[in-house]
Amino acid sequence: QVQLVESGGGLVQAGGSLRLSCAASGRTSSINYMGWYRQAPGKQRELVARINNGGGTNYVDSVKGRFTISRNNAKNTVYLQMNSLKSEDTAVYYCNVGTSYGRSYWGQGTQITVSS
Repeated sequence: QVQLVESGGGLVQAGGSLRLSCAASGRTSSINYMGWYRQAPGKQRELVARINNGGGTNYVDSVKGRFTISRNNAKNTVYLQMNSLKSEDTAVYYCNVGTSYGRSYWGQGTQITVSS
């Protein structure tokens, strides 16, 4: 099992910045990748960014150049630095990790609200 605890959500004005953190515990040695999804009201959950054990990253097109995902392996923590936030970034953000034994785990979700 892997447990995830997220922090850093909140309310921010358009153009502002926030940083999300997600700390993993439990079977952290089995983690293959860590990432962030988001779900806006009435929309499907979508992958925002992901980082693998080798440091490779991928982003949804809508956040490229504005969001940066990073990882501190010693702390088993993944971060999402979000700059130049837009109203369309408003959503619940979920941390997600995938493991070598084929299961993925989700954080509890944190609300990001960007006011225009």
